[in-house]
Amino acid sequence: MNVPSTFEDLIKEANTLDLYKKLVRQLNKDFLYANIDLDFDEDILPSSLKFLLHETVYKLIQDKFSEYLNLLYIIDVSEHQIKALDGTDTLAMSEQVAFLILKREWQKVWFKHKYS
Repeated sequence: MNVPSTFEDLIKEANTLDLYKKLVRQLNKDFLYANIDLDFDEDILPSSLKFLLHETVYKLIQDKFSEYLNLLYIIDVSEHQIKALDGTDTLAMSEQVAFLILKREWQKVWFKHKYS
C-alpha cells in the first residue's frame, strides 16, 4: 500500500476505489468512540471535510487537550509522527494532524477493503 502524501492524493485514491464514503463512515465511528460531537455527512465535499476536520482538531488542541489525545489514541495515529511535528504554530500543526488522522483512517478503510 502506498500511503498518499497529500490530501488531494488521498481523496483521489479514495474516489478511484469508491471508498470515500467508507472513509467518512470510519471517521464518524472513531469520533463517536472518542465522545467528540462531530458527525460528517457521507456526501460531504472533500474540501469541507478537510476544513471541518482541521477546525475540530484545532479546537481540541486549544480547549480540550485530553479529548484530543484520546482521539489520537482511538484512531491510532503514530506518536512518533505527532512528536515530529513543529508545535510552534498551532494552526499549522492542527492541519498536519488532521491529515495524519485522515491517512490513518484511510489505511484502516483500505485494509478492510483489500482483505475482506
